[in-house]
Amino acid sequence: MKSTPIVCPDFLPADLASALADGQRFVTTSDGVSLVWHSWGAQDRPTVVLLHGGSGSWTHWVRCIAPLRDAGWRVLAPDLPGFGDSDLPPGCTDVPQLPVHLHAGLQQLAPQGPVQIAGFSFGGMTGALWLAEFPDDAQALVLVGAPGMGLSSAQRTSLKGWRHLATAEAQDEVHRYNLMALMLQHPESLDKLALEVHRANVQRDRMPRRRLSSTPIVAEALPRVRARVSAIYGEHDALYTGRLPELRAAIMRLSPNWGQWHTVPGAGHWVVYEAADAFNAALLKVLAL
Repeated sequence: MKSTPIVCPDFLPADLASALADGQRFVTTSDGVSLVWHSWGAQDRPTVVLLHGGSGSWTHWVRCIAPLRDAGWRVLAPDLPGFGDSDLPPGCTDVPQLPVHLHAGLQQLAPQGPVQIAGFSFGGMTGALWLAEFPDDAQALVLVGAPGMGLSSAQRTSLKGWRHLATAEAQDEVHRYNLMALMLQHPESLDKLALEVHRANVQRDRMPRRRLSSTPIVAEALPRVRARVSAIYGEHDALYTGRLPELRAAIMRLSPNWGQWHTVPGAGHWVVYEAADAFNAALLKVLAL
């Protein structure tokens, strides 16, 4: 399969852009739907597939990719169907329509070593449904801040709309509000890069009416996942305020092949960004099982 050099977003800091400059960009197709994948590391390495969150792209993982590559992994980070640079499949409105295209794309990329999948938030939902439907695609699944367990926090703050606002300044004010309401725990975590990643991603979200995250769709899929299941959540994940112990017990009970649970202290929902060093250390432990 042909690849082209990755083109990093121009808002990435120079040091981060340099660290990711050796990446490659692949395009896979399934039933006329094109998916864009980003790859780092040699093809004969064991592979970890990183699935981003809702209204996101591969840049949700921007602080995790180089550490994983440098630890010996091949990193594959697709833009999920309907997000980033990937096509929205006809009639696709939520997560159940995504696994068939990811399965086809992974088959075309043909990883040479074992595969593990880590899914953040909506990507965790996607990963669970993917491996329930195509159990041979990966040996392990890591749920990161994943909803869809039929549990929710009564304290969760509603997000605000921004598309109707006339100025970039007004839109950014809402983006900052939404980031603090859902994604981040500490105000200092909302730095220039966090805002620019979020702004660029939400503008390319073509699947705006997703509703299944508030249902038990992941809880219903986990008993059908043969892969080893582990979980990493931020201590202050806004989706599960006060309910992490209950969540942990549910995931362990529902997963036939259980791995590990890790709580990242002090972090919110976007734990892969807000506490990247601690998250990367936990993820590497889980991947080494």
